[in-house]
Amino acid sequence: MLEDHPAVPPPASSIVSVSSTILLFASACLLAGASADSLGAASRTSPSQRQSAEKPRARDLGVPFDGSPGAHNAITDVAGVTVGHVTIVRGEGELVIGEGPVRTGVTAIWPRGDASPDPVFAAWFSLNGDGEMTGTTWMEDRGMLDPPIAITNTLSVGAVHHAVIRYGMARSRETGIGHWLNALPVVAETWDGTLNDIRGQHVTEEDAIAALESARGGPVSEGNVGGGTGMICHRFKGGIGTSSRLVTVDGEEFTVGALVQCNYGARDLLRVAGVPVGREIADLMPERPRPEGSPEPAPELADEEREGSIIVVVATDAPLLPHQLKRVARRVSLGLARNGSVSTGGSGDIFVAFTTANREAARAGETATLTALPNNRLDGIFRATVEATEEAVINALVAAETMTGANDVTVHALPHDRLREILRRYGR
Repeated sequence: MLEDHPAVPPPASSIVSVSSTILLFASACLLAGASADSLGAASRTSPSQRQSAEKPRARDLGVPFDGSPGAHNAITDVAGVTVGHVTIVRGEGELVIGEGPVRTGVTAIWPRGDASPDPVFAAWFSLNGDGEMTGTTWMEDRGMLDPPIAITNTLSVGAVHHAVIRYGMARSRETGIGHWLNALPVVAETWDGTLNDIRGQHVTEEDAIAALESARGGPVSEGNVGGGTGMICHRFKGGIGTSSRLVTVDGEEFTVGALVQCNYGARDLLRVAGVPVGREIADLMPERPRPEGSPEPAPELADEEREGSIIVVVATDAPLLPHQLKRVARRVSLGLARNGSVSTGGSGDIFVAFTTANREAARAGETATLTALPNNRLDGIFRATVEATEEAVINALVAAETMTGANDVTVHALPHDRLREILRRYGR
């Protein structure tokens, strides 16, 4: 659950960024009964998803990946899936619990968009269980999950859980549709306590509701956004990443998409397209500020937080049954291994997979007919899951920017120029 450390200072001003519009943020606050003052002195910015998509991604840097991505190379290539983020950046300097600095947020995924509470067939898998994903016992028994899925930091799971229930109650009253009320939400976490005042629990229910309402299709913001704002991966700045693959099974095309919140890994294990990039970039470790007047370089942070965690959400439109989705969720492990994860004993590596197919059957209260791929025709789906997971993590590393957080700890971004040069030297 614990992880690594950060690099280039964030703005001194407070920022709450919603990957959508200010109007959506305001409507979420009104829905939750909050005033504009509920976030204190925090100013608000609203970068569009399109602007985020203009940042270079791993493929733009020439990283070679297998497989064919969808139009946006994102989980939202699965029709109907939407993603929203709320990003909270506030304060700088020495950590004061309850005050900051704050480097955190919430990411929300709607399997069928936020206009639909209809359940989806789903399954989950824990590669190593030092983490949390709520709602999984019911998912295991039922073979379905009720939207949405939310991801945040470890100590904000409760606030986000409450917000999802609160949001569902409000939508249920508005629409008269009883199953908007999701009593067992799926909320997952990773630890951002190196950069963020995690014990201050700065994510509010209003923030979570804003993330739910800001969800959109199309390009997805990556890096230092949403639940990934303060995360560290292979001791570079980590965060949110996504990717997708197109798969043809018996002449029919399907899409598999993955979204990760990555916060795991030792530097020397990092591999990109099979190249030992982590060994080649042995510097740029998370560091504390150099003592004033000292000729010595900035001290590196101790290595005690190497283990970390990762949450992975896999979506597909292929018609799969819950036991088949369990098999898909397990394949996420292979994608992470390609990047150098060994899933250490203190890591929380937890994955969920769902399908948007068989909508009527998933919500039926009586006998229903559904379709499913045969068990011996799933290899393409498995391969797509591995490939999309692998690329999503590298996209997170490429998108993330150097960040300075609590106690002036700096975690550096993966340097694009050095990544290109290393890949070139290894013939990739």
